[in-house]
Amino acid sequence: MRSALAALATAAALAGCGGAAAIRSAAATSSTPLTSTNTTIAASISVVPTEQASPQTIQLHRSLQRTLDGLGRHVGALVVDLNTGTVLFSRNAGVARAPASLEKLYTSVALLQMLGPSARLQTTVLGVGHLGAHGVWHGSLYLRGDGDPTFGDGAWDKFFIGGNGPTAAELARRLYALGIRRVTGLLYADASRFDSRLGGPATRNAPDIPDYGGEMSALVFDHGATGFGLGPAAFAAHQVAATMSDIGITVSAARHTAVTPVDALPLAGVSSPPVSVLLKLMDVPSDDLFADLLTKQLGYEALHQGTLAAGTELIRQVLALRYALHPRLFDGSGLDKADRSSPAQIVSLLQQLWPTPFGVILRRALPVVGVSGTVQTIADHTAAQGRCVAKTGTLDYVTNLAGYCSARNGHTLAFALMLDGPSNWQAFGPLGRMVAAVASY
Repeated sequence: MRSALAALATAAALAGCGGAAAIRSAAATSSTPLTSTNTTIAASISVVPTEQASPQTIQLHRSLQRTLDGLGRHVGALVVDLNTGTVLFSRNAGVARAPASLEKLYTSVALLQMLGPSARLQTTVLGVGHLGAHGVWHGSLYLRGDGDPTFGDGAWDKFFIGGNGPTAAELARRLYALGIRRVTGLLYADASRFDSRLGGPATRNAPDIPDYGGEMSALVFDHGATGFGLGPAAFAAHQVAATMSDIGITVSAARHTAVTPVDALPLAGVSSPPVSVLLKLMDVPSDDLFADLLTKQLGYEALHQGTLAAGTELIRQVLALRYALHPRLFDGSGLDKADRSSPAQIVSLLQQLWPTPFGVILRRALPVVGVSGTVQTIADHTAAQGRCVAKTGTLDYVTNLAGYCSARNGHTLAFALMLDGPSNWQAFGPLGRMVAAVASY
């Protein structure tokens, strides 16, 4: 993975003659100047003077301006026609604000860049000992998690992720097929791939159930569930042990975690869906647990440090070296209120990705406006329904939306709308009107 970072640096240097590193700002239509340290726009974007604007552009400009005027001063927006590279609307496009879950766009791109769309995460049972007569495993087993956020039981898997994930029953059946019927030792949970912090910066690393819906660990079960006085990893081991017992393998789980011995033998394993599917499972419902676990995965893969700090550093490097972007990031989910990014940075990323294979994967991973996920009720029954894909980003008094629209004129528009001040319930209506205006262009 370090060689991959070196390759990114080389690619960025080669791009200096007109690729991603060749940039210009959209400051001509923004009330705040853009600088190379906080905002970049790809070189192909241009600004059309007002006197040369088409009636459609003037109509879009007036519609967005009228809506934003009613939302206060702390708003930012940028809309770009990707077919022509023209800025159709810009207001405060260079001002960095809290991106909230728009940050998952950055996390998604880093995962595609560094792991690849077909990569899968493993959950493995390893054993120390040997298999004797009558199916008795003389020794202990270790359930090692490699950061897969989709591991769980069959009912959870079917209800929450559409049957895409690996299950405890699948793992137990593979152990049964090896002839194991009883384990003399214990089943231990191994979550050593990541650090032991159960939450993120918003709670100073303490559990954050309201935001994450579970607790973080390299070994999670049913979205980081806990119970019986057990943390997420030990709880996972107990659930797997219970499933093993259900199919005829007698085993007890330890109440504490342990590191798998180096001489342990791999016995059975299950795999997550590929990264291309994990992105959809993260982005459509805007799942914070998925985002920050996958960020820790990036840290482990690149730096052998399964921490948010290491993973976020890798995301920053990918954005800087590959896309010439420099947002301020402290996690992968956007929960940290100290994160900062601008509409221009987000649209630049969308513009650069649009003609690429990774761009196709990202668009397929985003929820459809008026149809699915966190945008199901935004701009429904308008021109945007079914014709825009977008990522939401919300914190208290922060309401953002960014993505792509297929406009009425057949062009693809990239947009980022960032609203600070109004409450979320007050802002969703205006966001819907604005994305509908974009789709009507």
